[in-house]
Amino acid sequence: MSSTLILLGLLQAAAGTAANSPQAAPGEGFQVERYAVALRPDLVTTAISGTEEIVVESTSAGLSRLSFSPNALRIEGAAVDGVPVEATQSPQGLVFALPHPLRKGGRAKLSFRMSGRPARGVAAIPGGLYTSYFACDWMVCLQDSPGDKADFALDLFLPAGTRSASVGQERPAAPLPGGLVLHRWRSTRPYSPYLYAFAAGGFARRSDRTERGDLIYLDFAAAGEDLGKLFAQAPAAAAFLAGKAGMDLPDRRYVQILVPGDEAQESAGFSLIGRAQLEREQGDRSDGWAVVHEMAHSWWGNLVTCATWRDFWLNEGIATFMVAAWKEHVKGKAAYREELDGARRRVERVRALGFDKPLAWAGKYPSLGARRAVQYSKGALFLAQLRETIGDPAFWKGLQLFTRANAGGTVTSRDFQAAMEETSRRDLSLLFDEWVYGP
Repeated sequence: MSSTLILLGLLQAAAGTAANSPQAAPGEGFQVERYAVALRPDLVTTAISGTEEIVVESTSAGLSRLSFSPNALRIEGAAVDGVPVEATQSPQGLVFALPHPLRKGGRAKLSFRMSGRPARGVAAIPGGLYTSYFACDWMVCLQDSPGDKADFALDLFLPAGTRSASVGQERPAAPLPGGLVLHRWRSTRPYSPYLYAFAAGGFARRSDRTERGDLIYLDFAAAGEDLGKLFAQAPAAAAFLAGKAGMDLPDRRYVQILVPGDEAQESAGFSLIGRAQLEREQGDRSDGWAVVHEMAHSWWGNLVTCATWRDFWLNEGIATFMVAAWKEHVKGKAAYREELDGARRRVERVRALGFDKPLAWAGKYPSLGARRAVQYSKGALFLAQLRETIGDPAFWKGLQLFTRANAGGTVTSRDFQAAMEETSRRDLSLLFDEWVYGP
């Protein structure tokens, strides 16, 4: 997911600025329990207007303000538990002053109106729009807090005849005056805010019913009759990945939205797949890198999520490795080794530039390419080494244990190590120290 890498670089720069500011960092001193957003998106200009409610719980004594990720929206009419409060925007964050300090464990409900054109993360196409990764640009949330999972409710006011996709389950639509229809989406479990997304438009729809869940394909790229062919490998990939995870698709439903260009980005419940990505694979329909990688995030990244970005390799390293495992499944060992050789070359390129770090390194990467080489490619290579070290039965049982035990929660590298040690009945400290934690 290339958009994730872009944001991670921006977040590191922002973190350096915030460290030199007296302002509280976004998310400091509280956790979010629920976001509820009602939006009227303009399908042509990508401008939005709407309202939002955020329920928070204080994790510190005497919490006096709530700081969220910055965005370009105009915030008006803010109130906490009905008491008007001031909202202040800065490059470091959007801050709401509380009317009185909140005790540790205390709860509060923040509400406000918002409007404007998001600076990032919303793409317009003929007949519709979709959002990609930067959720905290079209709503107020915590983009840099993967471990702060929260329930999510989204109401979309859309023109009649428009379809929508978002997080969780869709409630029955409600016709409204003026030719609008209310589309209501509700998460079925807490998700990290960076995974919130929606799409709306007059797109075509196809679906496959499988033993692991319903697969739905939405056409934002005017593929027409080619839609089914472009996603031909999806049912087999879903069966393979669900088998390795030991769990069906979350909510037994997964949506893939075909969009123009090279997009490859997961969100909670659906992914964006660029037509150019799939067309490059048309010569070999078993390849499926974009489909398999993004679908793998349904379990590793979305359902089971890294607690902080330092353990981001648990999201991306596993998804990258599962592409190699998929190729092994459909084409044999040689294809598995070839995919891992590609990962090895990416790691060797950054090593040649004098950069190599443990998978769970918490420092600043010199480039997004370096981060990808370590957390994606080196992560996949580590999993291949772990598999070889403990053997297939223990490895795949360990992955299932890790996934099922932590479904819906957040994890660190220690959680993954514990699962693998339990199924292998081996002390894997030396191997994890070498690859994951470092000296």
